[in-house]
Amino acid sequence: MRNLLINVFLAFIWLALTMKFDLSNFLFGFVVGFVVLWFVHRKNKDEKRYITFLPRLFSFLWMFFREVIKGSVKIGYDIVTPKHYMNPGIIAVPLDCKTDLEITTLANTITLTPGTTSMAVSEDRAYIYVYNVYLDKDVQKSIDEIKNGLEKKILEVLR
Repeated sequence: MRNLLINVFLAFIWLALTMKFDLSNFLFGFVVGFVVLWFVHRKNKDEKRYITFLPRLFSFLWMFFREVIKGSVKIGYDIVTPKHYMNPGIIAVPLDCKTDLEITTLANTITLTPGTTSMAVSEDRAYIYVYNVYLDKDVQKSIDEIKNGLEKKILEVLR
């Protein structure tokens, strides 16, 4: 958190030095501040978490937006064509997520992705039950998409 505040402070210093106060200049200053912090903290393992956090967060957000668009296109295509391609079903996805934050983030991300809804978490927190509108004939493939996609990216960001 401290490094984020330092990065924002460096971005404001950049704004003051250039005397150009707009969003694009602030973002440029933020990126320059990030690079400066990377050079300063590249050997210090305690301070390195911030440097690795932002790229992982952007990677997760990029993958999430890609999944949202892919699901929206799939549902939109199914709506406008006369034949329905839906194959609904419920799957139990084994969880590597352990904390409440990790499980809640995964459940919400699954629900926000069009065509899937998280229904419940088992009492022993070993499985999350997901309703999938377009369940593959190979159920393991649908489970692997969640495990190797959303869950993996969430764990990279939160751990």
